[in-house]
Amino acid sequence: MYSILPGEPDEPPPFAELYCRSNFTFLTGAAQPEDLVERAAAKLYSALALTDECSVSGVVRGHLSAREAGLHFVVGSEIQLTTSGGTPFARIVFLAQDRLGYGNLCELITLARCRASKGSYVAHVADVEGKTSKATHLVGMAGCLALVLPHRETTVEALFAQCMWARTWFPERAWVLAPRTLAIGEDLFLWTIEQAANRSGTRVVASCAPLMHTRLAKPILDTLTAVRHGCTVADAGLRRYPNGHNYIRGRAMLEREFPEEWLRETVAVAARCTFSLEELRYEYPEEIVPPGETPASHLRKLTYAGAERRFPGGLPDKVRVQIEHELGIIAQLRYEAYFLTVEDIVRFARDAGILCQGRGSAANSAVCYCLFVTEVDPGRMNVLFERFISVERREPPDIDIDFEHQRREEVMQYIYRKYGRHRAALTGVVTSYRTKSAIRDVGKALGFPLEVVERLAKSAYGIEGNTWICDACLVENGLDPQNTKVRKWLAIANAIRGFPRHLSQHTGGFVIARDKLSRLVPVENAAMQDRTVIQWDKDDLDALGLIKVDVLALGMLSAIRRALDFIGEKRGRPVGMQHVPAECPITYAMIQKADTVGVFQIESRAQMTMLPRLKPERFYDLVVQVAIVRPGPIQGGMVHPYLRRRAGEEAIEYPSDDIKTATQRTLGVPLFQEQVMQIAMLAADFTAGEADQLRRAMGAWRRKGGLEPHQQKLVKRMLAKGYTQDFADRIAKQVEGFGSYGFPESHAASFGLLVYVSCWIKRHHPDAMLAGLLNSQPMGFYAPAQLVRDAREHGVVVRPVDVTISHWKSTLEEPVQAEASKRWDATFEEPIRAVRLGMGQIVGMREAAATRIVQARQAGPFTSVEDLARRAELDAHDLRCLSGADALRSLAGHRPNAVWEAVGVETKPTELLKDAPTFEEGTEFAAPTEGAEIADDYASMGLTLRRHPLALLRPKLASMGIRTAEELRQTARDKEQVRASGIVTHRQQPSTASGVIFATLEDETGTVNIIVWPSVAEAQRQALRGSTLLSVQGTWQSEKGVHSLVAQKLVNHTGLLGRLRAASRDFR
Repeated sequence: MYSILPGEPDEPPPFAELYCRSNFTFLTGAAQPEDLVERAAAKLYSALALTDECSVSGVVRGHLSAREAGLHFVVGSEIQLTTSGGTPFARIVFLAQDRLGYGNLCELITLARCRASKGSYVAHVADVEGKTSKATHLVGMAGCLALVLPHRETTVEALFAQCMWARTWFPERAWVLAPRTLAIGEDLFLWTIEQAANRSGTRVVASCAPLMHTRLAKPILDTLTAVRHGCTVADAGLRRYPNGHNYIRGRAMLEREFPEEWLRETVAVAARCTFSLEELRYEYPEEIVPPGETPASHLRKLTYAGAERRFPGGLPDKVRVQIEHELGIIAQLRYEAYFLTVEDIVRFARDAGILCQGRGSAANSAVCYCLFVTEVDPGRMNVLFERFISVERREPPDIDIDFEHQRREEVMQYIYRKYGRHRAALTGVVTSYRTKSAIRDVGKALGFPLEVVERLAKSAYGIEGNTWICDACLVENGLDPQNTKVRKWLAIANAIRGFPRHLSQHTGGFVIARDKLSRLVPVENAAMQDRTVIQWDKDDLDALGLIKVDVLALGMLSAIRRALDFIGEKRGRPVGMQHVPAECPITYAMIQKADTVGVFQIESRAQMTMLPRLKPERFYDLVVQVAIVRPGPIQGGMVHPYLRRRAGEEAIEYPSDDIKTATQRTLGVPLFQEQVMQIAMLAADFTAGEADQLRRAMGAWRRKGGLEPHQQKLVKRMLAKGYTQDFADRIAKQVEGFGSYGFPESHAASFGLLVYVSCWIKRHHPDAMLAGLLNSQPMGFYAPAQLVRDAREHGVVVRPVDVTISHWKSTLEEPVQAEASKRWDATFEEPIRAVRLGMGQIVGMREAAATRIVQARQAGPFTSVEDLARRAELDAHDLRCLSGADALRSLAGHRPNAVWEAVGVETKPTELLKDAPTFEEGTEFAAPTEGAEIADDYASMGLTLRRHPLALLRPKLASMGIRTAEELRQTARDKEQVRASGIVTHRQQPSTASGVIFATLEDETGTVNIIVWPSVAEAQRQALRGSTLLSVQGTWQSEKGVHSLVAQKLVNHTGLLGRLRAASRDFR
């Protein structure tokens, strides 16, 4: 009936694909929206509708690609309607005709998604018949076209009934879809469609039903199908698609497969869909403006009220001029309501005693300073507001607000309460396949043994810039690199890296609407209780010019707030960040020595290596320090030129006045993302629109790629304007680095303030700093063991957990100072106090039990372990934790005695005997050895206050020619062959290091930084990755106060530690 034989070479009829699913129909589609759009445009389709199932998650990407390709793009979604009893009724593809239809489609998706758990949906027939409470306006889905999608096994009668239903509820807006994929029995299927359509008077539209952009993706499609069904490809059977015909096919082929009228009808349907995502406009909440005020007048009033508090001695004329300038730009762009929304959230946090700090474009402005959104005084920065909010670029402002990580939930629930869940939701995050997850899912689907799959997934590595998984890695895992099945595994896994896997929630990006948010974008349930999430991610919002407010969690804010509270206790008055004196010379002296364990941002090995070279001496130096150890400046080759110029070893030169304008504040070397964009506009004549596209591409490059065209354009135009090839290439490489992880100056300024405050606290109040950090765990670069060791080196007395004294959190006790390491300046203007470790430091201990202990203690001291257990209502688990951590020493003696006594306590006595004491003759065990005590300390708390484990091993290590960290710092010569040994505290393999791995070893005198080149790491991988105690032989490097050991031989000496276990913190 419908011939697939070659026809005449006439121009094929026009065609629009109205039913297309991408990989945003998770684990079903096998192509990105962009690939489908590009393929449709290449095949000269009239239009393409993206109709992922109950989702519009991929439409923004499709829309942007279609706009670039000049293809008419239609927004739609496939939805399975069921009866109230759950029986499938009809599968409908809805297409948005206009803004009303798009809003209705989003609401229908929201209704269906919020009825079900995360990742599923339930859509009822009653929803589109207007019979659902609170959604009666969805009757007939006004503004939407409805395409009935027949089931492959349908009958004429069943399909006729569905068509008549569709014509009833969607008059003049209903069609029946005829997908053709050359499946067995398809002629009968198409005949059924034709018969039902003729009898019901419903028009038919043709479809390729594409899931792929090309048929070459069929192995990927089969694999995803197997993953979705939880089976292997071999066992998938008829659940697999029978052939590779579900792809974007050429119009000439379609002409042979479908009647011409069915093809032409697709174009007529697409022509009725005029809606574009460009029509969406964000509208701010209204309740942030009091009656009688406008957003502009209210923002002005709040700004000047805050200015009076910031400048009690009178507002300087310079600041007044800056405020007026900024308010003018905000008014011109109509962003007043955004700033008021941010101010409202920050005011709630401030009133609740939650420390917060704003950062991002516009955050470090005079207006935000006066609104108390940030503590960064613009006078310390001397930066232009236009660098963050540009009238020319017209990009939305971006203010991220960091809150204490342990109290951020309070702020989020305030937003939900104030605006309602129908108006506020979290931004979505598309969780995509990465290396490990791709290897796991594909390996299982192809039938590889689970142990093989897990082994490769955990140890997969490649050669930087060459292969993502190298042959040596395969051989190490017992796989033949030439085996066809293995190559297929790697090829498919590599292909799906970057494919969306599921939708999850952003850490804190809120979208808040004036009216129903679900008419702007669908909302669905998140995995966490009391959370809802929209179906778009931050890049989608950014592309459409929609604004979000980021409510983020930052552990260092928790630590700083707690440390400031401790300082306030010592001084007898409240202390806040605003009370920290600016530009303290002895604080900068500490920073220049890289004495920065535990502080914010500049605590990593790479940062500490840079500090003695950069030698920060004022606030802006910290802003630079935060940003310079990032992929952008590193990949662009900007770090060493900046350091040489700062040290006076290289002349400060500018290739042109344009470059000078952009980079004068950083000595002619671009370090910040804003500078790269400024150079693109000044030195490469990028338009505001092109610069905005570059910014978006940099932000999305790690997930989506797409930087190359912008880099090529940048280099070409810079060469045309007379810049050297070398300089242009470095700028282009820096663009790629910022795509990996760039740091804008606006963020660096806010972070720089937290760096300074945390360093000031560490220098002047190391006791408060330690207690604040311990009470804010988990967070930061260092584990509690390293934080405690560092504090003790600075003279802080740290006391063990004691059930008769300790609280849940660590506390400060009386003033006392121990002898400090000679490496550090440990003279303090105010006396420091002893730190008592809290019961929260004990592994497995429950806060509720600790609270009961503290409450019971108030009635009088405990007389025995049994008395403690009875009065605090402790169970066997609680007593096991306390005795194992040596917290019962004051009641029962050393650890073995305490453990025995704890085991003997009846924690579940009968009602009759609950108050009867147990009389049992005490048993005295031999005191444990120091080594056993240390091992038990690490097992129960992850740290010890006794000697460092390597102090016990020092005679043996010394006999091997291994020196201490202190000996190496003091006596080792540059390029000398030396040996070191220590517990591995960190391993890092930065993406910018070309495969180099950095490790940190800790012994009783300090730390040694290890550099492991790729060849050494690959040859001695097991020792490098599997050692707790690692010994290293290599070449000592010492330059400008920076020391490191370049490894040549690695030896796993973990066996020397006996049963002691210590975990490292490994980063990329």
